[in-house]
Amino acid sequence: MLKAQYSERGPVPQAVIEALPFDRPVPAPGQALVAVLAAPINPSDVLMLTGQYGMLPPLPAVGGSEGVGRVIELGPDTKGPAVGQTVLLPVGAGTWATHVLVPAARLVPLPNDADPKQLAMLTVNPPTASLLLSDFVDLQPGDWVMQNGANSGVGSYLVQLAKLRGLKTVNIVRRESAVAGVQAQGGDVVLVDGDDLAERVKAATGGAAIKLGVDAVGGAATMRLAACLAEGATIVNYGALSGEPCSVSPRELVFRDVTLKGFWLARWFGITPQAKQMALLTELAGLIAAGKLSTPIQATYEVGQIKEAIAAAAAGERQGKILIAPTHA
Repeated sequence: MLKAQYSERGPVPQAVIEALPFDRPVPAPGQALVAVLAAPINPSDVLMLTGQYGMLPPLPAVGGSEGVGRVIELGPDTKGPAVGQTVLLPVGAGTWATHVLVPAARLVPLPNDADPKQLAMLTVNPPTASLLLSDFVDLQPGDWVMQNGANSGVGSYLVQLAKLRGLKTVNIVRRESAVAGVQAQGGDVVLVDGDDLAERVKAATGGAAIKLGVDAVGGAATMRLAACLAEGATIVNYGALSGEPCSVSPRELVFRDVTLKGFWLARWFGITPQAKQMALLTELAGLIAAGKLSTPIQATYEVGQIKEAIAAAAAGERQGKILIAPTHA
């Protein structure tokens, strides 16, 4: 059994983490031992290694904030998903490991016949995309939504969910090589960011009024996004891929009444009733199991390859997610 653990943080994320062996744990009452099937490496996970994320676990810590597994043992007198059941692991359970010991009551049963690699990404990106589309602007079928960072994990889910809801999307990427991938996901308009973005968006949409802009980049990209939106529109920022603060001019905020808001999924989980959380995750799991919701996967790695996996996840020019997918006999 292996776990990917780090005892310090530093600017090179793969340098601070290593695969360490551990003995098979014995589940106590109320606990379940789960064999991890797949766990993604999200940008937030990399930022935890560098110390730049908004919420950092105490050290030492095992990496990995989400994933799925199969129950292999329950503690004495423990109620929970049966042995052999595919389950969603609790948020922040340290999922970059071959096995995890977790409270059985926090495990969510998932379809056994669905692709565990796609299910592994259920907890973070799909609900983020869904809530960005539903919780800020009252959108109706036929409305346009615009996002940057469209080739990201959240971006790909947003494109697919928007299409399922009858919405049209303008998708902005930062390099030409990312255009085809977003088009393949179903993006209606896909453009490379640039100074003349507003003119190109107007031409591509026929001057449609875009009421919602979703910003994953920050910096000057936020300003370019704002310039494309309708008067009174809302921008929701959920990331800073540029590493820079969001920039929006007084013209957009004052004279065009554009609103800038932020979204953090961890806060939503913290303030939202459990029943509402479960309803959203169940809905999204059903779409994934039915093949209606997916995201590209570039490569999978064993826990023992954690340094290579982190380096791949932190690199640019990726065409999909990086996953830890332990092999089990």
